[in-house]
Amino acid sequence: MAWRNHSAVTEFILTGLSDDPLIQALLFVLFLGIYLLTMTGNLMLLLVIRADSHLHTPMYFFLSNLSFIDLCFSSVTVPKLLKDLLSEKKSISIEGCLAQVFFVFFSSGTEACLLSVMAYDRYAAICHPLLYGQVMRTELCVRLVLVSWGVASLNATIIVLLAVNLDFCEAQTIHHYTCELPALFPLSCSDISITVDILLGASLLHGLGTFIPIFFSYARIVATILSISSTTGRSKAFSTCSSHLAAVTLFFGSGFLCYLMPPSGSSLDLLLSLQYSAVTPMLNPLIYSLKNKEVKAAVNRTLRKYLL
Repeated sequence: MAWRNHSAVTEFILTGLSDDPLIQALLFVLFLGIYLLTMTGNLMLLLVIRADSHLHTPMYFFLSNLSFIDLCFSSVTVPKLLKDLLSEKKSISIEGCLAQVFFVFFSSGTEACLLSVMAYDRYAAICHPLLYGQVMRTELCVRLVLVSWGVASLNATIIVLLAVNLDFCEAQTIHHYTCELPALFPLSCSDISITVDILLGASLLHGLGTFIPIFFSYARIVATILSISSTTGRSKAFSTCSSHLAAVTLFFGSGFLCYLMPPSGSSLDLLLSLQYSAVTPMLNPLIYSLKNKEVKAAVNRTLRKYLL
């Protein structure tokens, strides 16, 4: 492990969310509930999509991958947060810190790519409905998902290599509840100027590289919807992408603020990070279930099939 060769530090101490035992107990109950809802909602969505043949379409293929990555994303940080809320010493090893850095960027990067792919799917469905079956072939859908995972893995590997090359001499306290790379910068005794520039560049490249296709897809979608003469037709077309638009707003809104703002360890930093890594994965299945008639119908059919 490269860090051990030139760092005196072998573990980090996390400040967590609070030092007050009562507040920690309340936060434990809150985030345990959030984590259980995240697991239940996303697993239910995966089961319903798998079990119901009506949902064996490109849109729901991408949604099942999104649900799986939300399970991973939440599991990277929330279980450790729950453990720390019950512990006096909130520590994390060098290896654990490195693993969290990798999987946070891998999970969030994959989710950004999947949301971008899903925007293209909605563009094809609304703007070119007659060619949709030819455009969104099964082979293309599988390739798009594999590319999403591959690009996110490459980006996360580059980020981890930045973390490996940092020197840590004395400071051990991370002013955060998790081991995120921006929170490590104030602790490093290395020259971090180049590292910060590379991280900012990689985050911007990956963030904008996934957000710009979403923007142009929705620009075409809005233009197509406005050209529909009937109010019913416009409403139906918009309803097919409203869930995805809500998920994009939640994810990219908090994500850009979380990684583009200078790390300060402030309450705002913690709130943005919590929304980004804990709350959004819980809300995604609710958004797609409550706002989507096809999913609600499939849930009812699945419940009748397995419970009755």
